[in-house]
Amino acid sequence: MTAPSSEALRVEHIAKRFGPVTALRDINMRLNYGEVLGLIGDNGAGKSTLIKIMTGFQQPDAGTIFVNGQEVKLNSVQQARELGIETVYQDLALINELSVYHNMFLKRELRIGPFLNNAAMRRQAREFLNQMGVNVPSVDVEVSKLSGGQRQAIAIARAVSSNAKILLLDEPLAAMGAKEGAQILDLINRLKSQGVAIIMIGHNYAQVLEVADRVNLLQHGEITFDKPAGKDLMDEITDIIMQEYRATKLGTSANGSVKSGTPTSA
Repeated sequence: MTAPSSEALRVEHIAKRFGPVTALRDINMRLNYGEVLGLIGDNGAGKSTLIKIMTGFQQPDAGTIFVNGQEVKLNSVQQARELGIETVYQDLALINELSVYHNMFLKRELRIGPFLNNAAMRRQAREFLNQMGVNVPSVDVEVSKLSGGQRQAIAIARAVSSNAKILLLDEPLAAMGAKEGAQILDLINRLKSQGVAIIMIGHNYAQVLEVADRVNLLQHGEITFDKPAGKDLMDEITDIIMQEYRATKLGTSANGSVKSGTPTSA
């Protein structure tokens, strides 16, 4: 694995409520360039809310965000993109009826006057995908004709081609077979070796541990676990999850306190 370098992203004491529902409480997280951070946790733990805050889609009620060591206030997704932060959600935001190269340049099309410069977009898309090692039959093919793994790779490639240096991946391996999942993990490893900072949300903890340098566990809106990935980490995570499951059945939190009954947001 490539040794992580300078700090890319840090959040301190982030909190978020939706009316009476507490989604996040006192979140502290750090991410270095050339590092993959695995973010795991059950549905409703707060993962999606945290990602939306770090990508500028939602604003926190409290806390501070730092990008490249500088404090920032992310008021919009566009502002986050200008700082090099891109998110690839599960729906991928691809247009199935458009070609690969049109999807690669979606909302940032190259033009000659009022006309699309299809030749330049086609050439640049092909060159960039080749550089990233992403294999598709042709950049002219409609995205609907591609496999799930190929579509995921196109969505990731599009994010990186816009000069993203911090990549937030929401369940990039969802509903994929072993072969396609391995291809996406290879792509993530290549991006890491190029210095891209990556947060990867995943429910398959074994897949997350295969590529992650560190793992954060989010439970009830709090980071309860921050450790380097290692061969014994899966057993430790499994023990924590089982404690949480048993505590939930007994109506208490994992630390033994009585649960309030207030749900958290995803």
